[in-house]
Amino acid sequence: MYKSCHLCPRGCGVNREAGQTGRCGMTDQTVLARAALHFWEEPCISGTRGSGTVFFCGCPLGCIYCQNREIALAHYGKAVTPARLTEIFLELEGQGAHNINLVTATHYAPTVAQAIRAARALGLTVPIVYNTSGYETPETLALLDGLIDIYLTDYRYATSRLAGTYSGAPDYPAVARRAIAEMVRQTGAPVYDGEGIMQRGTVARILLLPDATGDAKRRVRELYAHYGEGIVYSLMSQYTPRLDLPAPLSRKVHPAEYDRLVAYATALGVQNAYVQEGTSATESFIPPFDTTGV
Repeated sequence: MYKSCHLCPRGCGVNREAGQTGRCGMTDQTVLARAALHFWEEPCISGTRGSGTVFFCGCPLGCIYCQNREIALAHYGKAVTPARLTEIFLELEGQGAHNINLVTATHYAPTVAQAIRAARALGLTVPIVYNTSGYETPETLALLDGLIDIYLTDYRYATSRLAGTYSGAPDYPAVARRAIAEMVRQTGAPVYDGEGIMQRGTVARILLLPDATGDAKRRVRELYAHYGEGIVYSLMSQYTPRLDLPAPLSRKVHPAEYDRLVAYATALGVQNAYVQEGTSATESFIPPFDTTGV
């Protein structure tokens, strides 16, 4: 599948086995930036022992405000074999991880599927979390059917205007809606263990961007109309601006903007949701990408 790559909706068609790169910036080599316990996901994912998070380099979406831009642009990282990726999954479980959390793995999906199968055969028992922007094709999600226990997905834009301006992907809303429907079909309603740690299900993240409260409200409304309490909602205020970005992205989200979003979700009837404190827009959510654990 790397010879004519259509793993993401960009459909670049490049031969990654021959060293060509498309929008994600990666060849067929699997490059990682970090593999370690992570404590800053939603409580049902991180729990008390942490989520075994594997950060993959490169990104098919490429949002201009990306917090992980150093690895999204593949400025550094370490290439690993499928066998080593399998070992990493097992090592993270051995460290006590509640789950294995695959961050931005879309463009490595065939290798990831191979590594998951191998890890299960060697005794891996914890759930697999697929942490994604939501910019996924049905074909790639089909590769993962039966392998992913939890989808931790963004629903980043409801309008083509914002998606085109901020991510160069005006098709994002339609693509993400289809993708989320497939994710929910695969995982079903949320299931938890006795500690409140999710074992199966879909978590939909709604990141509030500056001056985009209306778009965020629409995202919540659409998801709630389709799925009700059959998914978990995560209303995120943690947008962290960079000074080099154009307005309004150069500022933090105002507390009043976030309060309006939470109030709107509450008025709709949303109950199965996480909200964030006003101090969430800090760099503390961004771990050091220093190839720890790779």
